[in-house]
Amino acid sequence: MAYYSVLAVTPTAEDWIPGYIGPANRLVAQHGGKYLARTASHEQVEGAADEAALRIVIEWPSREAAMDFMKDAEYAPFLKARTEGSKSFHFLIEGKDDLA
Repeated sequence: MAYYSVLAVTPTAEDWIPGYIGPANRLVAQHGGKYLARTASHEQVEGAADEAALRIVIEWPSREAAMDFMKDAEYAPFLKARTEGSKSFHFLIEGKDDLA
C-alpha cells in the first residue's frame, strides 16, 4: 500500500539547501519514492495559520520504503542539516480511506 510523506519546511538558514537537494533526490528515488509536489506555491484555505515556506509531498510504495529512507545512514547528515537549518514537520500518511 502506498504511503505519503507530507512535509512543511521553513528554512531558518540557507547554507544547507544546495548540498541537500541532489543527495535527497537520489536517495528518495533509491528507496522507491517519487516527489509529487515540492513547491513554495501553496495556500492555506482552512484552519488556523500554519505558515511554511515549502510544502512537499512524496509518494512511497510502502511504509517500509519511507522508513528505510528516513533511517538510511547516507541520509543521516542531510536530515540533520535540514532539521537544524529549518523548521520542519513531516507526516507519514497511509494511502487508505478509513471512512469509506
